[in-house]
Amino acid sequence: ASAYKPEEARVPPALPLPPSPISKFKIALCQLSVTADKERNIKHARRAIEEAAEKGAKLVLLPEIWNSPYSNDSFPVYAEDIDAGGDASPSSSMLSEAARTLQITIVGGSIPERSGNHLYNTCCIFGADGKLKAKHRKIHLFDIDIPGKITFKESKTLTAGQTPTIVDTDVGRIGVGICYDIRFQELAMLYGARGAHLICYPGAFNMTTGPLHWELLQRARAADNQLFVATCSPARDASAGYIAWGHSTLVGPFGEVIATTEHEETMLIAEIDYSLIELRRANLPIQKQRRGDLYQLVDVQR
Repeated sequence: ASAYKPEEARVPPALPLPPSPISKFKIALCQLSVTADKERNIKHARRAIEEAAEKGAKLVLLPEIWNSPYSNDSFPVYAEDIDAGGDASPSSSMLSEAARTLQITIVGGSIPERSGNHLYNTCCIFGADGKLKAKHRKIHLFDIDIPGKITFKESKTLTAGQTPTIVDTDVGRIGVGICYDIRFQELAMLYGARGAHLICYPGAFNMTTGPLHWELLQRARAADNQLFVATCSPARDASAGYIAWGHSTLVGPFGEVIATTEHEETMLIAEIDYSLIELRRANLPIQKQRRGDLYQLVDVQR
């Protein structure tokens, strides 16, 4: 087995799992209803975050595109200049103020972001001090065509992000992906090799791929990397142009579904216990069994 060179299976070598400031805490997955009224959507999300904090959540995850209808027509209209902040980005300003006031970490789902001449599908991560800790721009754009089922091309309006996003927070090291990012196991593997405890995927799978792949992909990413995966979808609106599958979920490091829900608007409160990561990695030591003599995952930016 020593000839297998597991330490060379990841280049640069995988980082050890860092100590987390907290090993056990509550996460809230806020499966929100989304309307065409942006001001209403922002106030609605704020109330959900407050309720989550009242119920003891230290980490709140919001859905993909929670302040706007999910459509190429809407993205340019609802887009905000996150870097400018203030009135130029009422959605991110609300998240910042809520995180600071409630002293919680918020993985703020995603909103359309305008930066120069480009639009992005962007997730903001705020610390308990209200400061923007990281910003993830969706790396893999949702361009699919299943005849008779669904056709959607985000690339008509959006630009792809260029950077994997992993951030140290008061509730551990978190990797972030948005919806379609979950299909690419390499991104999750990078996060695992960078020492992530948890990967958060705000997403809005549809009525075709949702029942087939939503839970499957979450469990695969968690089991492959022996870490936690949390997802948050908008609630289903059958009258919308794009109908979300729902089913926000928390998965543990053995690929087990810890908590999930249906498609209606709801809030899911569940417990994350990071001690399970070390336990599962001891039970099933795949980190030490990789065949670095046969294959490598290369983290280009690291």
